[in-house]
Amino acid sequence: MTRRSSRETARPIGVHEQPAVDRLRGRQAEAAVNDTRVLNAAREIFATAGWEAPVSLVAQRAGVGMGSLYRRYGSKENLLRHLCLLSLQQMVTEAETALNDSAGSDWQKFESFVRSCVSHRAGAFGPIAGHLPPSIEMTRAAERVNHRVQQLVRRTQRAGALRSDVTPVDVYQLLELFSRSERVVGPAPSQGAASDLQTIRHERILTVLLAGFRPEAAAVQPLPRATSWRSYRARWVTPASERPDPS
Repeated sequence: MTRRSSRETARPIGVHEQPAVDRLRGRQAEAAVNDTRVLNAAREIFATAGWEAPVSLVAQRAGVGMGSLYRRYGSKENLLRHLCLLSLQQMVTEAETALNDSAGSDWQKFESFVRSCVSHRAGAFGPIAGHLPPSIEMTRAAERVNHRVQQLVRRTQRAGALRSDVTPVDVYQLLELFSRSERVVGPAPSQGAASDLQTIRHERILTVLLAGFRPEAAAVQPLPRATSWRSYRARWVTPASERPDPS
């Protein structure tokens, strides 16, 4: 965010000279652009190569220098915490957009939220859970996400557009699943039909799974026991090596 400028002095400014506050805004604007590029690159890298992927791959994908990343964040852990926080904040924004949208049906708004989050791999940082202790800001942002998604889920269920046994955690797990799936965001000229096929497959399976969220699907097949928000959140504070075998 840009701070309110302080009162400027009366000293005249040359043609090629910028006031200090404008230079600060320029640096902040550049940092914000880089944050977005790094966030998008990190999602793609960590979704396909895992959280152990080197930061150099993220920097290369984002088109920024390693020195710039380390000057800004200090370490890979700090970078990951920052990116996790940005991702959570983006999810809050998407949920609030769906909640405040006055157009379309309740199902359309719910589906739009899911598809928007899938499009930018909102669950790409899930595999980091248990390997990176969350910051206070991350914990607070996660609570805000859960609050908003709960509101969205309950509203859609009250409208009779979402099956009653769906929980917010089901939504998060769907986002994680599709964040890690093989997907081509934009077809490259050298990939041609292969990339088109991957994109179509991704969209097709997402559509099938979303159909399973509809009330009609509940009459065909009940859902197994749900994962609670408390246990889902606990992954972040439980080291991966200490988790029970899911089998």
